[in-house]
Amino acid sequence: METIKVRITEDMEPAERDRLLDAAAAVLRRGGTVAFPTETVYGLGADALDPDAVEGIFRAKGRPQDNPLIIHVSDRNLDEYAEHIPEKARELMDRYWPGPLTVILMKKDIVPEKTSAGLDTIGIRMPDEPLAIEIIRRLGRPVAAPSANISGRPSPTTYERCIEDLDGKVDMIVGGGRSTVGLESTIVDYTVVPPRVLRPGGITLEMLNEVDPSIEYMESFTRAASDEGPKAPGMKYRHYSPKAPILIVKGEKNKVVEKIRMLVQNYMREGKKVGILAPSQRSSDYVFDVGSPVFIGMGSEDKPHESARLLFEALRSFDDLGCDMILSEAVREEGLGAAVMNRLSKAAGFNIIEV
Repeated sequence: METIKVRITEDMEPAERDRLLDAAAAVLRRGGTVAFPTETVYGLGADALDPDAVEGIFRAKGRPQDNPLIIHVSDRNLDEYAEHIPEKARELMDRYWPGPLTVILMKKDIVPEKTSAGLDTIGIRMPDEPLAIEIIRRLGRPVAAPSANISGRPSPTTYERCIEDLDGKVDMIVGGGRSTVGLESTIVDYTVVPPRVLRPGGITLEMLNEVDPSIEYMESFTRAASDEGPKAPGMKYRHYSPKAPILIVKGEKNKVVEKIRMLVQNYMREGKKVGILAPSQRSSDYVFDVGSPVFIGMGSEDKPHESARLLFEALRSFDDLGCDMILSEAVREEGLGAAVMNRLSKAAGFNIIEV
């Protein structure tokens, strides 16, 4: 398959911008697949109401068929796609849409089982990215769009990373700027009482509870049992992982640094190229007299939005640099840090040691 690759920039002539957006909508209208930017990560889209088009997403990504998709809309009018929408769910949408929030609701029959992975529920969100909204509006139908990567890999936050994974596998890739949030959307399940966070993201539990204090979150909510189909993306299968294994070290800062330094020396004696993922201000703690590990900073530890924005690109960069092993400091699980640690833990296969 030959992939059409275009980039839409802020200084582009309006007529050319419109032409490219119309072209993307036309690809979707005829049942094709289009990767495009959102504020969370880049998404791989297809017409959510066309099961044959949706199959193209699963095929391109190598995505398990029982892993449900999220549909993206351009306005808050969901009555055509969902039923029994609780008032608090509508209040959340009014507060945080457009934005990185997905709400799981009971679906109507217009949404194919292929899109919902056979479930009677569906996740819906309205992205906060003008290019995404314009493509959806021009199509005139919701767009199913998981992250635009090969299944299991770190999600792409740039046009270039989409090309790296999907060139030759999808019909079109539309590039814009870098994703500003850097993590997939928060998912809240409103088909259970009390509602649950199934995936933390840019809208934190604290922010959700400002609107609906009944919403609950536990880390166990983010995992499906081995014999169950996942109710939301990211609950069952390997996700966000670079090629090199990751080991997370958790505990008091000085002990974490000491442990990582010891592990680095052990791995380097074995001839392995080691990567270290830690707050940027910690770079001087990982200087060695002999040999140099690859250090990638995650921004300031006091600014979790920086860690969120940089995480997936950092994991991909370790692959670019040929690392054999990645050692990461744990992230404080407060506010947005809970979402960062959720993705990092899954990328590591929950390979975590406490010191």
